[in-house]
Amino acid sequence: MRIVSLLPSATESLYALGLGDQVVARTHECDFPSEAASLPVVTRSTLDLAPKHSAGIEDMVALAAREGRSLYEVDTDAILRLDPDLVVAQDICDVCAIPADQVAPALGGVRMIRQHPHSLVEVLADIEELADACGVDSQPLLSSLRRRIEAASREAAALPRVPGVFLEWIDPPYPAGHWTPDLLALAGIDDPLARPGLPSRALSWDSVRDASPELLVLAPCGFDQARAKLEADALRARLESTGARQVIVLDGSAYFNRPGPRLADSLEVLVAARRSKF
Repeated sequence: MRIVSLLPSATESLYALGLGDQVVARTHECDFPSEAASLPVVTRSTLDLAPKHSAGIEDMVALAAREGRSLYEVDTDAILRLDPDLVVAQDICDVCAIPADQVAPALGGVRMIRQHPHSLVEVLADIEELADACGVDSQPLLSSLRRRIEAASREAAALPRVPGVFLEWIDPPYPAGHWTPDLLALAGIDDPLARPGLPSRALSWDSVRDASPELLVLAPCGFDQARAKLEADALRARLESTGARQVIVLDGSAYFNRPGPRLADSLEVLVAARRSKF
């Protein structure tokens, strides 16, 4: 089978399922596992976000949305030349990854799977669906992920629960949405701003402060830990205004923001951070 992945989490799932040798193209954001780096890239961003801080990126994305411009360009001709049997895309977020509707019309009759999980359970179900579409057994991978999730949950249960707020963007602050609230609950973090199964939306810093978090977890979407720490340093006064006793900065790009196998890693990282800080 020849597979084009237009979703970083799907690329991770395909490799975790042992299907890496069948992936023939990826997006410019598919950076895990390292073996995927050798694949042809069939997308690019239409915005130069690298030099921007969170607020600047938010403004650029909002302007593109108001003007009806896509955040991504896709080389559908290159995809068709690769003669894929399957294209994997998503219907979750037009900002975080290429929308399936942007590419589907140009691909004609090429089979497409649209992944759209909104909870941890649905993420695991999507992995199973992807495996079924590719004719492989998902149970070894899913059993391993479930064991790790259960082990991390048991470890978290031995710790006192803590009131906290998880931010997946920090200027402006966006609370945890979709599957992340499931991870927070398993990690023993009670987040009154979390939106289980729903998209995140911008809040005010007053709302974060009014939630009275003892723990503030920052994992900005698309930022690695080093970039996230720079953002946190720039907003130190805002963070301090929340009254949180502890602030934990994590890698949102590798963890949390991608609905794939590394959500198990995300829970483990979160529990380990809680154990070391509290």
